[in-house]
Amino acid sequence: MMRRFLIASSIACFCLFARAEVVDIDNRELARLLQEGVPVIDIRLQAEWEQTGIVAGSHLLTFFDERGRANPGAWLEKVKPIAAADQPVIVICRTGNRTKAVSQFLSQQAGYTKVYNVRAGIMGWLRAGGPAIQANQSIAACRAAKTC
Repeated sequence: MMRRFLIASSIACFCLFARAEVVDIDNRELARLLQEGVPVIDIRLQAEWEQTGIVAGSHLLTFFDERGRANPGAWLEKVKPIAAADQPVIVICRTGNRTKAVSQFLSQQAGYTKVYNVRAGIMGWLRAGGPAIQANQSIAACRAAKTC
């Protein structure tokens, strides 16, 4: 009986420690993580990328379509070559609202252990003077590779 209790307790503790982590980050932390080479996935729509530009090096991978629909399984298959579940990944959208749900999906359902959510999104990044590049070349590249 005691042995079962110890095994159950050990499993419960392991599950708590193995839990994935979603971290809301500010612009300073985003800049630091970019320097470390942590990949950024921009989940916005193409029109949004064209309107504001993108963080240099971002992977353009729309999660929600114009009607708010998503195909999480298909989207996840496109994420896997960018970052494995045991690697950190940054998600960014316009203001940080959509990435909350996407971060939770990556962490709780897809098994990603370290997901960074850009709290104020690209708009906060731009307001703080963060650099952005035109999205045209990145859009063309992801369309050619069928990864947008």
